[in-house]
Amino acid sequence: MSRPLIGITTSLSEGPEARQVVDRLYVEAVERAGGCPVLLPMTSQAQTLEPLLAQLAGLVITGGPGITQGLVGQLPPDLPPVSPRRAQADTWAFEAVRSRDRPVLGICYGMQFINACCGGTIYADVQAQLGIGPHSPGRNQNQEVRHPLHLVSGTRLAILAGEGETQVNSFHLQAVERLGSGLKVSAQSPEGLIEGFESEDGRLVGVQFHPERMPGTVWEKLFEQLVRAAG
Repeated sequence: MSRPLIGITTSLSEGPEARQVVDRLYVEAVERAGGCPVLLPMTSQAQTLEPLLAQLAGLVITGGPGITQGLVGQLPPDLPPVSPRRAQADTWAFEAVRSRDRPVLGICYGMQFINACCGGTIYADVQAQLGIGPHSPGRNQNQEVRHPLHLVSGTRLAILAGEGETQVNSFHLQAVERLGSGLKVSAQSPEGLIEGFESEDGRLVGVQFHPERMPGTVWEKLFEQLVRAAG
C-alpha cells in the first residue's frame, strides 16, 4: 500500500545558532496512521520549496510559539512571538496545500494559525483576558493540565471520537477568539473556549490540544483521518 506524503511543519530553536526542530511525536503519529512523514525545511524563497509542496498529499501544522496575525491584545512575557521565518514558511506550505484542495490538520499553534489565515482572531493571553484557570503546565507549577472536552453533535470530530465529553491535555496560552470564514466549532472546553473546528468540507481540521501526545487513544484517529483524506 502506498503511503501518502504528509508534510510536517517545524519550529526554529532559540539561540545564536537557529535550528529547525520538531517533536518526534508528530512523525510517529503520522507513521502509525499510514502516512509518510516529510519534515518541511524553511527556505528563503517560496519557489525553492514548491517542487516538494506540490507532492504533498496532506499537511500537519504543529504547535509553536505565539501567533501574531489576527492578535487581540499583547503577548505575555512567557510566550515569545513566532519568528517571521517560521510564519512565512507556514504560510507558503498552507497556501500550497490548500490551493490543491488537500487536507490540513492544525494542532495548538497550528489551529490558531489556520484560524488567523481564514480571517479569524486570536486571544493573546486567554487566561488573563477571560479570567480563567491555566491551560498550560507552565502556568500550573509545571503540573499536567487536563480538562473535559465537549464535542459538538453532528460534527466530523464528534463522529470520529464519539458524541458527548472526553478528556484532553492542554498546553496553550492563546486561543481562538473569533472563528475565521468557512470554519465551524466542533469542540469546546468547560469555559466555552473553542478547542476544535473544521471547515464545511472537512479538509481543514484544527484542535487546541495535542493528539500526538496521546498515543493509543481515540485521538490517533485524527491522524488516521488526515492520511485517509490525503490518500
